[in-house]
Amino acid sequence: MSAQRRTVAITGLEIVGLEIEYDWIQSDVHADASPPAGAPLMVFLHEGLGSTAMWKDFPARLCQALGFRGLVYSRPGYGRSTPRATNERWTTDFMHRQAIEVLPALLEALGVEPNQQRLWLFGHSDGASIALIYAAHFPDQLAGAVVVAPHSFVEDIAIASIERACDAYVNQGLRARLARWHDDVDSAFYGWSQAWLDPAFRDWTLMPELESIACPLLAIQGIDDEYGTMAQIATIECTVPGTTVVALDDCGHSPHRDQADAVIGAVGRWIVTTFNTPAPSPQ
Repeated sequence: MSAQRRTVAITGLEIVGLEIEYDWIQSDVHADASPPAGAPLMVFLHEGLGSTAMWKDFPARLCQALGFRGLVYSRPGYGRSTPRATNERWTTDFMHRQAIEVLPALLEALGVEPNQQRLWLFGHSDGASIALIYAAHFPDQLAGAVVVAPHSFVEDIAIASIERACDAYVNQGLRARLARWHDDVDSAFYGWSQAWLDPAFRDWTLMPELESIACPLLAIQGIDDEYGTMAQIATIECTVPGTTVVALDDCGHSPHRDQADAVIGAVGRWIVTTFNTPAPSPQ
């Protein structure tokens, strides 16, 4: 597998001069080439404090197990992408804007045409919510989506954990630990935490979007998730017909880090069972 980090300019959005960091994950292709057109494409959507690099080798491992191509990117404000402006405060619809505006603009800039070859999405936490929103608004563009530790509504446990993260960021060294992954770590942390801790965000919900989703979903959550109860994936299962759910014991908010092998295995089995396809062969 090879991965090459680069940035692409995005136009047509409110952020002037926006550049987004991205990686292609591909098999048996020269690093300077685009991925082959024939293989399915999985787009990876990171969590609220994530970035391209913070995925580490998980996207490559999953794509190799499935025989997929992969696209990993850092959302605006994260990683090596254009930081959030100092006076910019993300509003409660920030995940909707990422799904409806930024992701389509990125795909267009990279020459990806989901109307011709449908995408797969793999989202974690906020990225999983973005995947659900995209699935609702672009139903003809997705083959399926894997949502890991998704947020479909706001729970007290999430707010309490974010408040603890704020203390850890200021007083317990979290800022220094995150700084290696972001050009502007304050852009990433405060963009995320201020949006979630806005009192208006307590009424945020994805119920209208869930009711519009038609593509197959695999929802994965750790039993010990510190940012949400199992009601998150139970809500998705009850609302989106045909959803497959996987609950992992001894697992927190990041199943792809806590139990990577279990997640890769679950995705492979779901694809075989749901889409009646032969088991993928590792490349």
